[in-house]
Amino acid sequence: MKRLLISLAATLWVAILPAFAQGSGPLRIEITEGVIEPLPFAVPAFLPENPGASQLAEEITRVIAADLANTGLFREIPKQAFISPVTSFSSPVQFSDWKAVNAQALITGAVSTAGGQVTVKFRVFDVFSENQLGDGLQFAGTEASWRRMAHKVADAVYSRITGESGYFDSRVVFVSETGPKNARRKRLAIMDYDGANLQFLTDSSSLVLAPRFSPRGDRVLYTSYDTGVPEVFILDVASVGRRKLANTGGMTFSPRFSPDGSTVAFSLSQGGNTDLHSVPVNGGAVTRLTATTSIDTAPSFSPDGSQIAFESDRSGTQQLYVMPAGGGEAKRISFGQGRYGTPVWSPRGDLIAFTKQNKGRFHIGVMRTDGSEERLLTASFLDEGPTWSPNGRVIMFTRESQGANGAPALYSVDISGRNLRRVPTNNAASDPAWSPLLP
Repeated sequence: MKRLLISLAATLWVAILPAFAQGSGPLRIEITEGVIEPLPFAVPAFLPENPGASQLAEEITRVIAADLANTGLFREIPKQAFISPVTSFSSPVQFSDWKAVNAQALITGAVSTAGGQVTVKFRVFDVFSENQLGDGLQFAGTEASWRRMAHKVADAVYSRITGESGYFDSRVVFVSETGPKNARRKRLAIMDYDGANLQFLTDSSSLVLAPRFSPRGDRVLYTSYDTGVPEVFILDVASVGRRKLANTGGMTFSPRFSPDGSTVAFSLSQGGNTDLHSVPVNGGAVTRLTATTSIDTAPSFSPDGSQIAFESDRSGTQQLYVMPAGGGEAKRISFGQGRYGTPVWSPRGDLIAFTKQNKGRFHIGVMRTDGSEERLLTASFLDEGPTWSPNGRVIMFTRESQGANGAPALYSVDISGRNLRRVPTNNAASDPAWSPLLP
């Protein structure tokens, strides 16, 4: 069987198998801002094609089902409701059995193992039109990469039904916190988007803040107090090697990569002023982008790299502004009641997420890039620091609970304001930053 192999990583590949294609059907979730009835789907346990694949087949199936169900757009039909089992990947689907349990989408698959390698193949069906959706796909890689393969399957299913790209095969870098509230120890950590595969990138010997991924997800910017004052460092995720971004003679913080990864915008506090600056990632002259007596911070590039959103108190209160990426006249875009901060441009380019404080409550919200159509998605004692999923559908943020024992945790919410969920972490957690889809 002819296969078109596309490299994903050193240990993971995807192959498109044209022989699986059988046409396409009309099944589609239309995502709007209104109430959405989750689409019922069935995912029978993927079939082990050799004895050593049984456990992995079950685990892969569970991750796929969890990825889809946790979006709030899909509802898994329990296994107890199935009328007949799937016993062969190549056998024709008995659509009447799946119609009887009201499954609208059916996902079937098989898993095989050999010599430490795993192969996963799957198909997606529109049950009521009795059509396969697109081509079947096959993923192959090491046993250690089985979760990535499951996320890749879920991304493909999500994309075929919603028409949007997925976001499951991605990671989140954040600040992991331990110890009492008045003496927290913080270190950088990285995990899969769903909390699995946790790894620590730094120790807790010095305070760390505001990690931010590079556009390829291979490097992380963050602020460290390792030298006693806040300075921006850049860390290689694979080697965990790090270096200081630039020698500026002042306090540096709130870094952010440009979309092409060549430049970093950051805040520099020097001589009583806090302004935005930029510097080439690989070294060079530091360029001043703003020159006011106010505090300008939290820069975020537009996806095309032409503009920067940032927060400033130049109008007397903390508000959001947009200016050309190379500096120049800034235009205020926030005009609602309260204070606004931490703007982050959506990967789609159509929205800016932000933190808002008003009347003693904190909110995560979104607005158009000109400040119109402001919508608040959350409200609590303390919500802050939004970060976008790779497809611009979901926002992750920090929520801190009240009281002496209060602690920060990571939460996510759909941009419609639906499906608020806590993201599992081993310890208290803050300052999340979502990676792009993994290569």
